[in-house]
Amino acid sequence: MYIIGTAGHVDHGKSTLIEAITGTHPDRLREEREREMSIVLGFDTFQLPDGKNISIVDVPGHRDFIENMLSGIGSIDACLFVIAADEGVMPQTKEHLDILDLLEVKKGVIALTKVDLVDDSEWLDLVEIEIQELVSSTALKEAPVIRVSAKEKTGLNELLEGLSNVLAGQPPRIDFGRPRLSIDRIFLMAGFGSIVTGTLLDGTFKVGDEVTLLPSGKSGRIRGLQTHNEDAKEVGPGHRTAVNISGIDSKSIKRGDVVTHPGDYSPTRRLDVQFRYLGDIDKPLSHDLETKLFLGADETLARVRLLGREILKPGETAWLQLEVEDPVVAMRGDRYILRRPSPSETLGGGIVLDPNPPYRHKRFDQDVLDHLETLSEGDPVDVLRQTISRAGVVLWDEVVEQSGMEKEAARESLNQLLEDGLVLMLGDSPVGSGFVTLRASWEEIKSNLVAKIKLYHQDYPLRPGMSREELKSQSGLTDTVYKQALEVLIQDGEITQQGPEILMKGFVIEFPPGQIEIVNGLLEKFAQNPILPPSVDGCRKEVGEEIYNALLSLKRLKQVSPEVVFTLETYQKMIGEIKEKLQDDGTITVAQARDHFGSSRKYILAFLEKLDAEGITVREGDVRKLKE
Repeated sequence: MYIIGTAGHVDHGKSTLIEAITGTHPDRLREEREREMSIVLGFDTFQLPDGKNISIVDVPGHRDFIENMLSGIGSIDACLFVIAADEGVMPQTKEHLDILDLLEVKKGVIALTKVDLVDDSEWLDLVEIEIQELVSSTALKEAPVIRVSAKEKTGLNELLEGLSNVLAGQPPRIDFGRPRLSIDRIFLMAGFGSIVTGTLLDGTFKVGDEVTLLPSGKSGRIRGLQTHNEDAKEVGPGHRTAVNISGIDSKSIKRGDVVTHPGDYSPTRRLDVQFRYLGDIDKPLSHDLETKLFLGADETLARVRLLGREILKPGETAWLQLEVEDPVVAMRGDRYILRRPSPSETLGGGIVLDPNPPYRHKRFDQDVLDHLETLSEGDPVDVLRQTISRAGVVLWDEVVEQSGMEKEAARESLNQLLEDGLVLMLGDSPVGSGFVTLRASWEEIKSNLVAKIKLYHQDYPLRPGMSREELKSQSGLTDTVYKQALEVLIQDGEITQQGPEILMKGFVIEFPPGQIEIVNGLLEKFAQNPILPPSVDGCRKEVGEEIYNALLSLKRLKQVSPEVVFTLETYQKMIGEIKEKLQDDGTITVAQARDHFGSSRKYILAFLEKLDAEGITVREGDVRKLKE
């Protein structure tokens, strides 16, 4: 699932374009329909021609509603930047572009809409040149410009192809095992209770999970999940998600609240950040300015503490400490926006460096400034975690090489990650050697193996289990990682191994009622003449390959050669009689055994050769005797 957000000036055709692509209009409020503009976020889903599933967020373009836009644009994979051909670049075009740039939305497509309203091709060329100049120094400088008309349905295929291209190679969202969902909508549904929506980041939610609502600390449980308009048992990072929460009254939930697992995050009233002041603001930024902070879907007042300087000129970058009026939930690396409350104006934004600074900084403390500089260059622990995340399961020496870190610094960072429980060392290797992986990646590897075994049982309920080699082939894991994962799953009691087959703990083959009748019919033929039973081919024709193999797995039948099969009970009884006969007589020939059992040479020869193979008897010339 990929998330695309629209952006652009009011009435430039964002919602109409979405309707042309998806078939439904994202404006769902009566007031939006009457005013013909989006007020709150609209959502829809569709599929690109190459099969990528897309969740699209339609954001308001009007200045009065731009703050709603911020709650939807911060967690997208790419943007659909809309500019109308008849009007060209407008005020909110620039402001939305500034916001996309501050949030570092680097992937996108620029849709030049309403081309059906412009007859002059030179005008279209001029507008396109203006657009390219506008984005040339921003994160969207590589974005293609595609001419479309939602009314006449022209250019839509090219637009969808452009979206496919910009999303190609987009890496999946990292699962750090610490899910958080910043709430952008709240519902109360009769019979279900509180339902909230947002984009899930940093982890996975499962139905039945206990959750905490921050900053209030209220506890609840996930009653249901939905993504891409479908119910789900679990949802991973990067998905638009609806969460049905039991135990928390919808009246106590507000937009911007964060749903998490208990203990994963702590609200904060103070943030250390890197800030870029927009270049077209008409006056410097001063210390102690009151602003509005937009972080995820949250919005709160924040007092700016300017560090290391008296004022900040437009276009400059600085360190800030933000003191917020209401507690927020943040992680290092989160992007944010600051706006002036009145008159409303986007001032700038940047990245969170420390979401929980322990104290109020002295503004000109050089140690503080040096520390923030170090954080902005990349915290060693974060660098190592990102390296391990990209590698999956990797040898420690390779992690150090890929990270570019000094070995001792890497080892110290590894110890921190191990202490925090985010990373695992596999096997019995000492710390700083052998294989290393994120705990979340390791859990995903194990879960995928279990899921493949369960699916195999579902597809082949009459087979004892999945072959070890087939499971390895499907997993795509290296020998070392695969063996380690199997050992852990077996030790944990989730799966078991029987010979070459891997199966879920407690799995047994069970015949459905219709097959029981078929099985009983075959076994009745064995009972009529146990020593001269049906042949292997006859059994297979009678009940089919799957049922026949299941009877072998269940040890109801014992195949002794490609042609001969007995019931296990008959086979064991025959072994007992042969042993007794040999103890009395010392040796036995095929003919003597045939006469003893009253069978045929074909059956008895296959039976005796099986005893030889199993080490019960040994052949000497034409006779057999018990093996010592």
